[in-house]
Amino acid sequence: MASQGFWSLGGDNAGANNTGSQSPSTPRAWCQAAAQKLSGGIGSKLCGMLVHSGGSGGVWLALLNVGEVEKPAEPAAKQPPETEAAGTCGCNKSCNCTKAAVVFSDLYSTDLLPAMDSDAKTMTFLQEVVDILLAYIVESFDRDTKVIDFHYPNELLQMNNWELQGEPASLDDILISCRATLKYAIKTAHPRYFNQLSTGLDMVGLAADWLTSTANTNMFTYEVAPVFVLLEYVTLKKMREIIGWPDGRGDGIFSPGGAISNMYAMLLARFKMFPEVKEKGMSSVPRLVAFTSEHSHFSIKKGAAALGIGTESVICIKADESGKLIPGDLEKRILEAKQKGFVPFFVSATAGTTVYGAFDPLIAISDICKKYNIWMHVDGAWGGSLLMSRRHRWKLDGVERANSVTWNPHKMMSVPLQCSALLVREEGLMQNCNQMHACYLFQQDKHYDLSYDTGDKALQCGRHVDIFKLWLMWRAKGTIGFEAQIDKCLELSEYLYNKIKDREGYEMVFDGKPQHTNVCFWYLPPGIRHMEDKEERKKHLHKVAPVIKARMMEYGTTMVSYQPQGDKVNFFRMVISNPAATFQDIDFLIEEIERLGLDL
Repeated sequence: MASQGFWSLGGDNAGANNTGSQSPSTPRAWCQAAAQKLSGGIGSKLCGMLVHSGGSGGVWLALLNVGEVEKPAEPAAKQPPETEAAGTCGCNKSCNCTKAAVVFSDLYSTDLLPAMDSDAKTMTFLQEVVDILLAYIVESFDRDTKVIDFHYPNELLQMNNWELQGEPASLDDILISCRATLKYAIKTAHPRYFNQLSTGLDMVGLAADWLTSTANTNMFTYEVAPVFVLLEYVTLKKMREIIGWPDGRGDGIFSPGGAISNMYAMLLARFKMFPEVKEKGMSSVPRLVAFTSEHSHFSIKKGAAALGIGTESVICIKADESGKLIPGDLEKRILEAKQKGFVPFFVSATAGTTVYGAFDPLIAISDICKKYNIWMHVDGAWGGSLLMSRRHRWKLDGVERANSVTWNPHKMMSVPLQCSALLVREEGLMQNCNQMHACYLFQQDKHYDLSYDTGDKALQCGRHVDIFKLWLMWRAKGTIGFEAQIDKCLELSEYLYNKIKDREGYEMVFDGKPQHTNVCFWYLPPGIRHMEDKEERKKHLHKVAPVIKARMMEYGTTMVSYQPQGDKVNFFRMVISNPAATFQDIDFLIEEIERLGLDL
């Protein structure tokens, strides 16, 4: 199987019937590898943190559950800290470092590079920051720690001094602020954090993010970001090949998120039909209308508002019970719009709706778009990554017929935020639509191939380097690694569905197995299961999920999202996209919901 190449690092993957075993495929393996391989003594420091941590047993389990990697001897019982000898750095052994000589309470940011003779101080300060980050990473994967140390906003404001001051703070204060920020942050890497499409924390992606920030450059020209521009070119071409466009031809760009990628698509569709709008504005074109599912992401309407098309010009198409757009209703609404004199210019199909995880029927939609000469966009921000899975890519059959596709690797592929791509089938269209020929950036007499100056096809001038995280993770995992990761998350969602579909106290929001990792359900506490008055029962049920969610956060044990949908009262929307999660974590979630909702 394809999954063996990636997950075999730690032995065979746990099956659905082996709920007690930990999957070796979680980011714990990466965390351990990082601890062993980091240079500059960081790996030793990480081991030192483990040995001296109070919850060492849970942390060792979190890091060392990787089958083929030999577990070190159990750490000795925690001893009182030894007094630091003069000239040591605090690691309880002789060394030549200058850490002990650095007193951060007497230092300020102006004492760091580029200040003269500040190399040692800078390195020591940054090592302290790295120590804080590594400790947080290890803690995040420990199931014995809280997902969240919740405090209400007014409490959190009073607990720490978050105000900005006129005078500089010492580096000691800066380190304290770093610790406090992480102390109250949500541990999105935690195996039991299931809230709003979080995808955990990938160690290679994290390393790439650190490198990206260190390089600190802009993506607008090849001259200031040569490697990153080339990596974006290579990666976008690969993604277009996976979509199914011949030889990966076309165009694309990484944007600040799926909402912006969707807006780019609408912008291109309008320009393709009415290029004069770029210079003359909306007054030069007839009334345009766009179409999307009633279950689509709100960014479609938001993009229409931003582009001056207007939210009333976005016509929502009916979806079936499972959340899929109904093609017959789409064609009907297109004909109605044309009869009113409106011009249909854009259809956004959804591959993986936000709430139900539904996949619109792309082939049928593309037939309609071709018939009426309308731009077809596929919002695959959530579900596009299933193209990496041979087992599940059929759900996007017909995507190769789209004019544009949004694909967010920062969701199912676990790339650290942010990483969203817009892929476009027609090469050169983005450049023609967006270019402004700024001569101070895009000089035409440069000594290299100007096609690599990609900034003029973007709406932004300053553009963050989002590509390196995805590229480096792809190198580390290979396509089969992403495939295995995605398949595992879908297996976990099916496991949850099978556990609760006939379990007492649970009702599914819609019939049938989930199409994506979204599992939507109601939990009915014992007190309302046998209510005969349907309206009263509905009224009580609407309050259940918010109360259980609040208790989850206050206890800090787990987090899962909830919301209403149409005429349906609040229900849980369990989304599994964190590779650290296991079958055991799914079992824990079920038990925790029942424990916290027992008295409701």
